[in-house]
Amino acid sequence: MSRPVQHMDRDHLARVEGALNRVLLGKPEAVRLALVCLLANGHLLIEDLPGVGKTTLAHALAQVLGLDYRRIQFTSDLLPGDVVGVSVFEQAEARFAFHPGPIFAQVLLADEVNRAPPKTQSALLEAMQEHQVSVDGQTHDLPEPFFVIATQNPTEQVGTHPLPESQLDRFLMCIALGFPDAAAERALLEGGGAASGSGPMPALMHPEDLLGWQAAVRAVAARPALLDYIQALLQASRDPAFFRAGLSPRAGLGLLQAARAYALMDGRGFVTPDDVQAVLPAIAIHRLVAREAQPGGATIARLLACVPLS
Repeated sequence: MSRPVQHMDRDHLARVEGALNRVLLGKPEAVRLALVCLLANGHLLIEDLPGVGKTTLAHALAQVLGLDYRRIQFTSDLLPGDVVGVSVFEQAEARFAFHPGPIFAQVLLADEVNRAPPKTQSALLEAMQEHQVSVDGQTHDLPEPFFVIATQNPTEQVGTHPLPESQLDRFLMCIALGFPDAAAERALLEGGGAASGSGPMPALMHPEDLLGWQAAVRAVAARPALLDYIQALLQASRDPAFFRAGLSPRAGLGLLQAARAYALMDGRGFVTPDDVQAVLPAIAIHRLVAREAQPGGATIARLLACVPLS
């Protein structure tokens, strides 16, 4: 059972965010968006070069929120059964028994997900959408909450398989961490790494607390004018004069939920256009395809320019 929303201390989220910022130095925006994604009950895709802190962020999120954490290293020879589990015949009992795979965790890090072949990538689809897996005709529920953080290498690197659009759309957000600024990198060098020698992070929440916060997100008010603004953005993204691929209805629902979570992180019970604009790049960057090739930031800027605020 989740805790009643009215008894929840919103400063609690600020303490969680502060703890994560002390581990992933110099990346407050990425930390905020990762928390927003989790509060909105979505999944997160991080596309960046190796060594910039993707695994550190995933592990720190699980620790500070008190969640069970597993990591799968996706490789070219990884099989679907290696992810979801397999049924094994147990001779002593003369029956097949299901042996769960590492996907049965509350936080799953799918590391370098685009190094696995498409068949293995697709093993995540049902789990991400339905929070369950099916093996040999039997359905097995995943734990709640269930949060996938997938890392992806740049597609121009050798040995990568681009994620299909259907799977990309399952990720609520896509972010990049990038290199740290000079001050953060100096702090890393002086400390030997953000988490070096610090031991496990103490849990500042429990899974039932997180479920309560996710319920609180759904209760954040979105006025009709705000829904008009989101709908106008969705319609503009489908204009074939500017975009080859627009935002799906699932993306629209995700945009609203993420904006609600962003508002809650700011201590408000209602959504503003600023909340929508803050989360739109992470919602749209992996879904929206411009008619003419241009950087992702320019594509988002064009979409926002199509729907000026009155």
